[in-house]
Amino acid sequence: MTDPITPGLPVPPAAPPPPPTPQPPQLLPIGAPIDFPLGWLLDHSSPALQYRATIEVARIPGKEIPAIRTLPYAHAPALSLAIAQQNDGTWGGSMLEVPSIRAHSFEGVGTITATRRLLEYGWDKDSPPLMRARRILFRLLAEDEDPAFLFELGPSKGRADPVTTHVGRTTLREAAASALAQAGYESDPRLRGAARRIVDRLANYLRSPLAQKPWVRAGNQQVLAPEATPPSFHTLVMLAHMPLFRSEHYDVMERLFQFLSEPLPRQAPARLLGDKVVPQPHLVLGDPLPHRNAADADVPWALTWLEIAARLGYMRRHEGWAKLYDRFLDDRDGGGVWHPHKGLAMPRSTNPLVWPSFPLEPQHTGDERWSDVTFRLGLIGRLAGRQINVI
Repeated sequence: MTDPITPGLPVPPAAPPPPPTPQPPQLLPIGAPIDFPLGWLLDHSSPALQYRATIEVARIPGKEIPAIRTLPYAHAPALSLAIAQQNDGTWGGSMLEVPSIRAHSFEGVGTITATRRLLEYGWDKDSPPLMRARRILFRLLAEDEDPAFLFELGPSKGRADPVTTHVGRTTLREAAASALAQAGYESDPRLRGAARRIVDRLANYLRSPLAQKPWVRAGNQQVLAPEATPPSFHTLVMLAHMPLFRSEHYDVMERLFQFLSEPLPRQAPARLLGDKVVPQPHLVLGDPLPHRNAADADVPWALTWLEIAARLGYMRRHEGWAKLYDRFLDDRDGGGVWHPHKGLAMPRSTNPLVWPSFPLEPQHTGDERWSDVTFRLGLIGRLAGRQINVI
């Protein structure tokens, strides 16, 4: 076709139509205001929880209470954890280990786990232990397959095969990114570059048929296909602490919400590494908190998940999670302090993913045993946009 005004010249092709404007997500109504017992927490909880309850939930500026800034560094368990750091900035020569039930103090803790625990205690990223740890954490972000940086994820004997090396380095890369994001390095180009590569792999997975059927058979077991890259707990923590980065990847965050809302498959995630089927409990294949029984069975894990959902902006979009949170609120007494349905024991969890954040309270016998859950419910409410009434 030629231009009628200028014969002989071809008509330029019409511009493609603009992509449809994404529809805003449907949000649930904001719930009722939450009474937050700051006074009770200041009387009964440890210094770390006093600090975080005041700064993060009540949001009283630190300049109004200058002494409050020193509280995290007056918390004896935090000091013990900091002192246990080695000269090279690591803890125990490992990355993701958690202390065993029989361990003395923080014996056996890994570097990434310890870093996130100190951040949960309220320590600043520029405090000496966290400054020493960040060197190895940034080193782990590199896109390489060096077996020397597998730490405890490497083989106990012999040389690491390529698959084991790749899976182990990917896991540590995502875990290091989660710790650095939680520390507040969102604007650092090294973290943003690693986060972009992680999210690109996640986006390709969520768009592929593997997201629905990621399994292959290995002997008599179903394991994840080698090319399957479902979201890990570490990736979700990273994204939860990078709000500006999330806003730049709206499409991926939408697909991720839909994926996390699907029912969990019956198979637990595992991979074939070498000639062994290795569990991968850090991978998330669907909704890990589908009903009240799941929440009651592991209260610390339920709160960990609800906090991640609130930080990601998913709480007001998922009716099930919002209802579970409201049911936890219903378990509080008239003063806003949480108590369990049954028994008088502080809730515990055997899930190692929970260890960095629960329990932060060292005393597990008196009224302070309710401090962790009471604080965490207030924090989740604040993150989810609920009005907080300080009492």
